[in-house]
Amino acid sequence: MSSPQKSRRWKCVCAYDGTGFSGWQSQAGGLAIQDVIEACLARIFKGPVRIHGSGRTDAGVHARGQVFHFDAAWGHAPEKLLAAMAAGLPPAIQIRSVRAVAAGFHARFAATGKIYTYDLHLGDADPFARPRCWPVYRPLDFGAMETAAALLRGRHDFGGFSARRGPGEEDTVRTLRRLAITRRGRRVRITAEADGFLYKMVRGLVGALVAVGEGKLTPARVAALLEAPRRTPEVVTAPPQGLFLERVIYAARPAADAR
Repeated sequence: MSSPQKSRRWKCVCAYDGTGFSGWQSQAGGLAIQDVIEACLARIFKGPVRIHGSGRTDAGVHARGQVFHFDAAWGHAPEKLLAAMAAGLPPAIQIRSVRAVAAGFHARFAATGKIYTYDLHLGDADPFARPRCWPVYRPLDFGAMETAAALLRGRHDFGGFSARRGPGEEDTVRTLRRLAITRRGRRVRITAEADGFLYKMVRGLVGALVAVGEGKLTPARVAALLEAPRRTPEVVTAPPQGLFLERVIYAARPAADAR
């Protein structure tokens, strides 16, 4: 008689098109990516499986490298689990990798940073790009945007560029390691890397940089907003469809769990 399989911790990297979803995190009355993945796992494991993500993404936001983990007993190779998940998920969600990790790994609490990108388009985008970018119709001063980005990089209180999720105080100090602007033709990409991001912080930073490019804000004013404890109407939230979670960073590769 074979012994029951031991429960193990599984680390997964997934990509998704956030169009039409209510965001990553499960919530009442909405279709969240977490709900869809958990329903898939429940079919595979014949019972409820709770997954834990590296963090939330809002409705309409996409990911190329979201990370989550879950605990379950699986007696086959990780490749077979990956295939089973791929067969049970809609085309908008892709599991890119699955592997067993040590029981102490946590997708959220073990993360040491994240990288997001945001895509702008100068003028109207074609119907294929439009759902995944922010079309900007006014000319942008890229020199001014670069100046503002340089002032934002570093360790600051980013309360003036984020939104509050609810009551209570939150530590709003973060280290923005990278805030880079690259341009290829009419496509503009803003890349942000930090040790952590506040709610709607990336979209606030992008909104501020675009406002600088359009001449609505000066780089000096953006620097002054770092002293604001709360967001002001000057900081516009960029629309969600241009935002991608590219990568979750971990200090070291999580050790594999022993069988």
